[in-house]
Amino acid sequence: MARYKVWDPFIRLFHWSMVLLFAANSFFTDPDGNLHAQIGYVLTALIVSRLAWGFVGPRHARFASFRPSLSGIIDQLSDIATRRRFAHQGHSPLGSLMVFNLLFTILAIGVTGYLTTLSAGLSAAIPLTWTEDLHEAFVAWAQFSIVLHIAAVVFESRRLGVRLIHAMITGVKQIPRHRVRE
Repeated sequence: MARYKVWDPFIRLFHWSMVLLFAANSFFTDPDGNLHAQIGYVLTALIVSRLAWGFVGPRHARFASFRPSLSGIIDQLSDIATRRRFAHQGHSPLGSLMVFNLLFTILAIGVTGYLTTLSAGLSAAIPLTWTEDLHEAFVAWAQFSIVLHIAAVVFESRRLGVRLIHAMITGVKQIPRHRVRE
């Protein structure tokens, strides 16, 4: 097994904070309550911090290291279809698509949530219910994406023999040497 330090402490703290805070806001807080809004602000601040870290952080945190490409996605889908078991040191092409999807979606949830709080303070003469509808649509998309993300992590962990959840906890990804793909 080859050991690769891939997820720095900021990325791991960011990831697990997002998990806990998004779950709290989705399932445990009152959507009209102050705590829901405060958690939303923290989630949005975390996303903005992650966006900055994507330009200045270490190699595997940088967006340049995991730009999704059509050829990479096709290669990964081909590997899955033909049962080839190559693992990427950092994000796989499909994994990178999910990262960008979730970053954009959760940022959009934060923006539309903020707009919803603004619209609640405006007079009834200017109804802005579209902000709440859009906010809820982004939340539904994020929840679907998260379920898909978890399923893909479990699938890829089993398919590749790589403990992906463990890697997100420890920061170290262990990959059989003959399966490593840059």
